Amino acid sequence: MLNSHAHSTSVPPRLGLPDLGLGVGLRHTHFQHILKHGVGVDWFEIISENFIDHYGYARHVLEQVAVKVPIVMHGVSMSIGSSDALNLAYLQKLRQLADEIRPAWISDHLCWTGVSSVNSHDLLPMPLTEASFRHVAQRVRQVQEILGRPLVLENPSSYMQFVQSSMPEWEFLGRLAEDTGCGILLDVNNVYVSAFNHRFDAEHYIRQLPHSHVVQIHLAGPTDCGDVLIDSHDHPVPAKVWELYALAQQLTGGVSTLLEWDGNIPDYPTLLAELHKARLAVQGVLPDVTASAKQDSALSTPIDFHLAHDYADHLAV
Repeated sequence: MLNSHAHSTSVPPRLGLPDLGLGVGLRHTHFQHILKHGVGVDWFEIISENFIDHYGYARHVLEQVAVKVPIVMHGVSMSIGSSDALNLAYLQKLRQLADEIRPAWISDHLCWTGVSSVNSHDLLPMPLTEASFRHVAQRVRQVQEILGRPLVLENPSSYMQFVQSSMPEWEFLGRLAEDTGCGILLDVNNVYVSAFNHRFDAEHYIRQLPHSHVVQIHLAGPTDCGDVLIDSHDHPVPAKVWELYALAQQLTGGVSTLLEWDGNIPDYPTLLAELHKARLAVQGVLPDVTASAKQDSALSTPIDFHLAHDYADHLAV
C-alpha cells in the first residue's frame, strides 16, 4: 500500500474520519488492470451517480475492490446550494448506495447545478451572502440527517463571481463547516484555478480554513488557456498545486489525498507514478513536473447567465 502520511496520536481524525492515505478515482479505463494486477492504492473514490441503480460490470468491479481497500462516494448532483427543494428521491438512493457499499464518507460540491427544474450539468458557483449561507446551512443539516453521517463538501473551481457576494469563499465554506459540523474536501487545484481566475491569494485561502474540518484533499491538473485556467483534470499536477498541497498537509497534519484524472486518462502505472509524487511533496521536496500544456482550441464552461440571475433572485426572496 502507498500510505505516506504519518499517523500521529496528536492529530485526531477529522470528524471521526481517518486519513486513508493516497487514492485515485475508480475509472472503467483501469478496470482490467486493477483486477489483474491489484489495486495498487490505499483507497478509491467513486462518482456516486455512476453506481446508483446500476448493478452491472462496474458494480462487480467495485464490490471486488471494496473488500480490499476503503471506498469514498463523491457526488455531482446534490445541488446543495440550489434554490429548488432538495431532491429527496436522489438522497434516499444515495443513502441506499451508502448502506450497500459502506463508504468511508460521502462528498459533493458547494455549488448548485440547476434551478426551476433546469439542470445545467455543471457545478456552478454560489452568491456568497448571509442569505445563501443560512439557506445552505439548513440544507446541509437536512442532508446529514437523511444520510445519517457528516456530509463532506468540496470547494468548486469557478469562472464567474456574483456581484452580490459579501464574503470570500474560504470564509463561507469555513463557517459552514463550523456551523453544521460538515467536513471539507479541499481541492487545492480548484483553489489554484479560482485564485488565478479571480486574482486572489491561494495560500491565504488555504490558511484561513478551519483545518480540523478538512478530511480530504483533491489534486488535479488544469488546462492553461492563457488568461483563464480550466479545471479539466487532464494534465499532470502543476508545480504550484504541489506547493499548495504541501502547505495543506502541513496545516492539517495529514489527510486523505485523491488524484483526479478524468480526461486523456493515462495507463494505470502512469497514474500511480503521478500519485506517488505526493510522497515527495509532503516531505517538502517539490516533485519534478513539466509545464502544463496550453489548450490550442477554446474550452468553455457552459454558464447560463440568465439561469444564474434567476437563481440569485430566488435566494434573495
